[in-house]
Amino acid sequence: MIIEPRMRGFICLTAHPKGCEQNVKNQIDFIKSKGNIEGPKNVLVIGASTGFGLASRITSAFGSNAATIGVFFEKEPQAGKTASPGWYNSAAFQAEADKAGIYAKSINGDAFSNEIKKQTIDLIKADLGKIDLIIYSLASPVRMHPTTGVLHRSTLKPIGSTFTNKTVDFHTGVVSNVSIEPAVAEDIENTVAVMGGEDWEMWIDEMTKAGVLSDNAMTVAYSYIGPSLTEAVYRKGTIGSAKDHLEATAFKITEKLKALNGKAYVSVNKALVTQASSAIPVIPLYISLLYKIMKEKGIHEGCIEQIQRLFKDRLYTNKAIETDEQGRIRIDDWEMRADVQQQIAELWEQSTTENLGQLGDLAGYKSDFSSLFGFGFPQVDYTQDTNEMVAISGLQ
Repeated sequence: MIIEPRMRGFICLTAHPKGCEQNVKNQIDFIKSKGNIEGPKNVLVIGASTGFGLASRITSAFGSNAATIGVFFEKEPQAGKTASPGWYNSAAFQAEADKAGIYAKSINGDAFSNEIKKQTIDLIKADLGKIDLIIYSLASPVRMHPTTGVLHRSTLKPIGSTFTNKTVDFHTGVVSNVSIEPAVAEDIENTVAVMGGEDWEMWIDEMTKAGVLSDNAMTVAYSYIGPSLTEAVYRKGTIGSAKDHLEATAFKITEKLKALNGKAYVSVNKALVTQASSAIPVIPLYISLLYKIMKEKGIHEGCIEQIQRLFKDRLYTNKAIETDEQGRIRIDDWEMRADVQQQIAELWEQSTTENLGQLGDLAGYKSDFSSLFGFGFPQVDYTQDTNEMVAISGLQ
């Protein structure tokens, strides 16, 4: 079929298998170009098919020659209907790992469930024995609680008062004001249940019980803080409450891993274009300005550059892992530089529909959004008939 992007709001309803393949190959080439990292050997990535999770899997496999098991929940293709981009990403990763002779297997299912945890642990026992790095990078908006059976839905809301600020529709470039009503207690509880640290801790508890964690095992979950411009709707809102819970959970897990000399960390990463961030009011405008400034300063990073730096300069050095006063790894350090944030604050006040094309990098934002779904790669001929029925060879 001829596959074209079909947009609905902040979602693209189609994905291009060849474009997703090119995206994965580009990331692998980048990691190879940076040389070997004396990193992990057996890695579990929970949320392995897109964004930071995919970048972590690629960095582990092609930067450290690590065996990886990836867990994700993606939609497979049907005749005449494309799969989700994460499905095609995972198929491409598997094909490249097979070619390179690197162990890789994947499990497609609900990572929040007890069944998927058990299936993953059984696979670890059968094939790898023990895991020395667990990356937790889930970005689901809903969670069926495995114990209570309650379906929790996360919300993006401020806490305490209505939030009003600028945003941009990145499809049209129209800058406007947006208002979001404050959360009620139930919104906060549900968001913490979905995006907090409970499931991360459950994974580590089950793996500890099963004896599949190596001595000195490390687990890393990903978070975001961001600037004062976005904090009312992000860090001080419902999502921020969930991130606070996630960060507190790292200390609980570290305590539990003491017998193995293991550690849990939260890495605070840079703002990037993702399906999730595109739906958050204010964030697309902030990222458009951020990208322009960081590119001009030569310090812009995408997912793969960010994770390569995290592994090489933070997680796997001969020195103690550097953290802030709250125990977090700050790989958002370049984004949060005072000179970068000062410029953004100035441009924020000036930004309008008419001038955002000059002040910000809206074109870069759109390009990054398209690439999430496999579109916009010059190496791919999008006029060609493409087979949407792609299988993942290492799927269990």
